[in-house]
Amino acid sequence: MTLRLGIDLGGTKIEIIALDRDGKELGRRRRPTPRGDYAASIEAMADLVESMEQALGTRGTVGVGIPGIISPATGLVKNANSTWLIGKPLDRDLEARLGRPVRLANDADCFALSEAMDGAAAGARSVFGVILGTGVGGGIIVNGHTLPSPNAIAGEWGHTPLPWPRDEERPGPPCYCGLHGCVETFCSGPAITADHEKVSGQILTAEAIAQAAQQGDIGARATLDRHADRLARALAVVINILDPEVIVLGGGLGRMPHLYTLLPRLCEPWIFSDRVDTHIRPPIHGDSSGVRGAAWLWPSVE
Repeated sequence: MTLRLGIDLGGTKIEIIALDRDGKELGRRRRPTPRGDYAASIEAMADLVESMEQALGTRGTVGVGIPGIISPATGLVKNANSTWLIGKPLDRDLEARLGRPVRLANDADCFALSEAMDGAAAGARSVFGVILGTGVGGGIIVNGHTLPSPNAIAGEWGHTPLPWPRDEERPGPPCYCGLHGCVETFCSGPAITADHEKVSGQILTAEAIAQAAQQGDIGARATLDRHADRLARALAVVINILDPEVIVLGGGLGRMPHLYTLLPRLCEPWIFSDRVDTHIRPPIHGDSSGVRGAAWLWPSVE
């Protein structure tokens, strides 16, 4: 039996999925992440692999998605919001524990890969997968593969400046990366909350703001309109540079249906083309795309 195993190493949970050769789900398990404990995180992932293989009666390839990436310069984890992973040789340590090769990628790349393989962008040659949640991230898939890059940061559009800023958007909110005005500070879930509070004085989650807008709250609708305008400008730069066939919106904000109505029209004035044929779509696999994409890091299995 041919088996692909994918692991999503999140900040609060570790999830594993087993897929067959054609991408059919064979099993899924999860357990809490041992936060702050690197050795326990390695052991938890290994235990999930071994228990899944025992249940299915066969071994499989192993791919892992993490909220960071392995630095090509050092071979150690960098840019991880699960800070106990930073500076660790995660792939090598897990390989040693399991006794087999492991492939590791950023969780946004895994999301994009899942949707490119058998999701909303199946069949597309170039895909930009967007994470819109607590942070803003992105992954680039070309011909079914993640995009190799010398700094391992391809798709990190969340830490580029908001394009074509208006006067009231300068210099932009401070970002944890040390700069001001990053796309993440305008387009993430917390950014919507902060913008709404700044204008209305109300402290509401992005989900609550969307619900209020549906109920006719004019201020909430204005907040969502500002967010959509900023997101459209940010995506227009992606289209101008990468020109992907499909953009898939993931994360909690990717569930907001109004974005798929507004964004195509709002992007157009900023795109250097007479016509825009890029499709902007919601994910088919939703919250499962990250762990599914980790499994697809092995595009072929024996």
